Amino acid sequence: MERTASSRNDRASAPRRNPDKDYRAEKMKERGIGIMKHLAIAAVLFSFLAMSCAHRPSPVSSPSSATSFQPRLIVLASDSEQIPQMFSELIGKAGEASAGDPAKSEDETEEGEGKLVTIGDPLEPFNRAMFQFNDRLYFWVLKPVAQGYNKVVPEVARVSVDHFFANLRFPIRFVSCLLQADFGCAGTELGRFTVNTVWGLGGFLDPASNKQLDIPKRQADLGQTLGVYGLGPGFYIVWPILGPSSARDTAKIVGDYFLYPVSYITPWYQSLGVRTYEEVNDTSLSIGDYESLKEAAIDPYVALRDAYAQYRQGLIGATKGNKAAPPKPGGVGLGESGR
Repeated sequence: MERTASSRNDRASAPRRNPDKDYRAEKMKERGIGIMKHLAIAAVLFSFLAMSCAHRPSPVSSPSSATSFQPRLIVLASDSEQIPQMFSELIGKAGEASAGDPAKSEDETEEGEGKLVTIGDPLEPFNRAMFQFNDRLYFWVLKPVAQGYNKVVPEVARVSVDHFFANLRFPIRFVSCLLQADFGCAGTELGRFTVNTVWGLGGFLDPASNKQLDIPKRQADLGQTLGVYGLGPGFYIVWPILGPSSARDTAKIVGDYFLYPVSYITPWYQSLGVRTYEEVNDTSLSIGDYESLKEAAIDPYVALRDAYAQYRQGLIGATKGNKAAPPKPGGVGLGESGR
């Protein structure tokens, strides 16, 4: 009897659970999980856009003119402002190419000054659909975030961050130079990395480019390496989120992933966050480039396709001719370069 009375007293003294309170707590938990899922999806989109900078095209009229091309385009605010001459010429050539034989599927490369490099486009319907998809991602997601970041962070800080990530991509360029048997390029990359890491505060500064040292910047990746050994670009393809590429340059995505130190940050979402921040910072320094292309081109898809082919051919041609590589091109954040 005493034991029964004691158990009754324990049940009476125990706090009663409130079903309404438990229900609200469960709902709050589900809502929090839903918010985290949406943030994760947004982070994935930005991460894929970050990987896409590798393919952003730059209008280069020929490999021999790669050293003189200016990477940034000017947004047209009035009739008095003009697009750089090299870009205007490329747009004109893109129009001429699109008016030619659309049935061509073989790559055409004309050596010589001012000649246009074209690439086969047998997947044009798919590519145009992906171009529109990536275009919306840029204007609806990446650009607004980059503009907000642009207003908060001063340009000098954003440039320093860009230097840091460029320095961090040293393994991609160094290994690619070695695979090309270009030991001069490898030595230059090693010298730049050492100077900028030691005297450039871990890469946030770029003392290797000052007048005293003047160690030139090089661009090299695994897709370029395959091109140096004679492998053609194959056909043009626009990957969703990743952007403009070719059959050859698609292979570089996997290789560059394993050579980039950020890929080894754990857990995975921290690596994703770093890539997201890298792309937002990079885009904040080139807002207006893609808009200029769309304003100037009759068919932005054709202009972007031919500009991509020009840039990649110019990069390979500069490597074969032992010349400085074309600068990192501007444009929509749909492709990753050798940074």
